[in-house]
Amino acid sequence: MADTTPTPEATDRPNRRKVREGLVTSNAMDKTAVVSVLDRVRHRRYGKTVQRNTKLYVHDETNDLNVGDRVRIQETRPLSKSKRWRVVEVLERAK
Repeated sequence: MADTTPTPEATDRPNRRKVREGLVTSNAMDKTAVVSVLDRVRHRRYGKTVQRNTKLYVHDETNDLNVGDRVRIQETRPLSKSKRWRVVEVLERAK
């Protein structure tokens, strides 16, 4: 019979949603911003570090994000067809 008790890893963090940091690249939409997230991964065959860029649509309830802001975003329920992230905090304002 299998043991169904949760592992310590599963109970460490009560909120299992992904958190990312990125740069706001567009704020032209109402209550939505586009955040560019940079990931550094090792190439599977060659081992070289490769940068991968992902654009994520983020919910910005107060419309206070500007292009160039560094933000921390968190995964959330689907808010629209392509919007699945929300702003947690603004780390650095654009200069």
